Amino acid sequence: MTALRQQPAVRRRRTALLVLPTIIPAAIVVIGGVGPTLLQSLGIMPLVGSPQLSVAAYDSGSELLDSALLSLWIATASTLIAAFVGFFAAVLIISGNWGGRIIAALGAAAITVPHLVGAATVGLLLADSGVLPRLLGIPPEAWPALVAGPSWFAVIAEYAWKESAFIALIIVGTLATRITSFDETASLLGASRLTRLRMVILPLAAPSLLVASTITFVYTLGSYEVAWLLGRTYPEPLSVMALRLFNSASLTARPEAAAAAMITVALAAVAVGVAMLGLRRMRAWR
Repeated sequence: MTALRQQPAVRRRRTALLVLPTIIPAAIVVIGGVGPTLLQSLGIMPLVGSPQLSVAAYDSGSELLDSALLSLWIATASTLIAAFVGFFAAVLIISGNWGGRIIAALGAAAITVPHLVGAATVGLLLADSGVLPRLLGIPPEAWPALVAGPSWFAVIAEYAWKESAFIALIIVGTLATRITSFDETASLLGASRLTRLRMVILPLAAPSLLVASTITFVYTLGSYEVAWLLGRTYPEPLSVMALRLFNSASLTARPEAAAAAMITVALAAVAVGVAMLGLRRMRAWR
C-alpha cells in the first residue's frame, strides 16, 4: 500500500523535472523583464535622480483608469467575437464539406497575415473614404466613424478577424482526433445536430476554446500597433500609452510608462488565473 501511495508523488516529481528546462528560461525572461519594470514604476530604479520609493507614477488622475477600461473593452469585445466566430468556423471545418474546406483555407491564409498589415487593410476598407463606402456609394460625411471612432470598431474588427482564425485552428487540432467517435455514437442514439453540438462538440472543445480565448485576450491587451494605427488619440489603450511615454523625450516619464505596463501585466495575470480556475472545473480537461 505504501508503494502504491508513493507512485503518484514520484510521477509528479518526474513530471516537474521534465518541465523544468522549459520553465526556467521562461521564468528568467519574465522576471528579468517584469522585475525592473516594477522597480522603475515604484521609483526604486530611476533613470535620473536618486532612488525613492513612490507610487506617484500610478497616481495620474483618471487617465490610467480610462486607459485600463478601454484596454479591457477592446480585449473583451474582440475576444468574445473571435471565440464565437472561431468556434463555429472550427465546427464547419470539422464537418469536412466543401464549405468547411473553403473556411479552412481562408483561416490558414488569415493567420499568415501580420497584424500591422491587417490593420492597414481594415483601415483602407472601413475608412470614410475607403473601399467599402465607395463600393456602396455612400459619401464620406454619411459614413459612420468606424476608424478612429468612439466605439473603436475598426480595432475590434481587426483583432476579431485575425484571432478567430487562430482560435479555429486550435479547436480543430483538438477535435480532429476526438470528435468522430463521440459524434457518431450520439448520432446513432438519435441525437439531433443541435443536441450533438451542445452536448458533445461544445464540451469537448471547451478547454481548447478557453485556452485559445485567454491567449487572444492577453495578446490583444498588450498589443499596440493595431490600436495605434486605427484608434483615437485620446483616450488611448494602456499599451499605446506605455509606448508613447517610453519614447517621450523626457526621461521622467519612464516611471509612468512602467506603471502602464505593470497594470497591463496585472490584468493579464488575472485573466490567466481566472482561465486556469475555469479549466480545473471542466471535465474534459480533467
